[in-house]
Amino acid sequence: MKKLMLLVAGGVGYVLGARAGRERYEQIKKAATRVKEDPRVQEKAHQAADLAKEKAPVVKDKVASAAGSAADKVTPSGNGEHRSDLEDQLNPESTARQDNPYPQGDLP
Repeated sequence: MKKLMLLVAGGVGYVLGARAGRERYEQIKKAATRVKEDPRVQEKAHQAADLAKEKAPVVKDKVASAAGSAADKVTPSGNGEHRSDLEDQLNPESTARQDNPYPQGDLP
């Protein structure tokens, strides 16, 4: 459903853009350039960049903490062994658990 909506929106955008033509494209481009070069916009962009630099260490610590929590959930024993639940469900005779699952020699 989402793909269909995306295709419809893209098609409508393409048709409207094609009908508007190059002249309208140039008008839109000129307006976007004016906005981008506006001193007020530049100031807000610099403020956003400064805020991001200021908050980066805090975000880094939060991400590291979340990663540690996730790692603890993956290894409940806490001894660093990584063992998936799927591995427990595999048949011991399964080729997925063999050291070399590819047979050697002539096949029947």
